[in-house]
Amino acid sequence: MIKIALTSVPVNDQDKALDFYTNMLGFVKKTEVPVGEHKWLTVVSPQEQSGVELLLEPMAFEPAKLYQQSLKEAGIPWT
Repeated sequence: MIKIALTSVPVNDQDKALDFYTNMLGFVKKTEVPVGEHKWLTVVSPQEQSGVELLLEPMAFEPAKLYQQSLKEAGIPWT
């Protein structure tokens, strides 16, 4: 059986995203590893902490920024 272990969501500010996902949505931080100016930062459901991890991925890659902006301008939600 195929299982998703990790998926990502691009974020402009990892610290603000972490605050939102933990304090507003109820996720818990699982991993935080510095990687240059950014970090490998994941959150998980408090009910399934060994389940799917959500990577709060920094929007550092210019084509990804353009893609996200184009979706926003077209009125298409990221998810």
